[in-house]
Amino acid sequence: MAESFDNSFTVVEATADNLSPDGSEQQVWIALAKPSQALTLVLAAVPEGWTAEVLDIQLTGKQQRMFEELNLKPGDVYRLTQ
Repeated sequence: MAESFDNSFTVVEATADNLSPDGSEQQVWIALAKPSQALTLVLAAVPEGWTAEVLDIQLTGKQQRMFEELNLKPGDVYRLTQ
């Protein structure tokens, strides 16, 4: 039986394990999936050896609308630019 990805956005921070001289590289991703699934999806999208954690943040209405405009499908991930 297939598991549903959910229709809520989860924000995930991915961090490179190898430190550069100016610190570790970090990326912020948005996933249209449950938090536990979002981690797996983001880890599949970043280079091997990276770690990821769900950020416990409440999205504003403006952020929610912006993410909806990305037209992500359940299970999709998108890297946010900083």
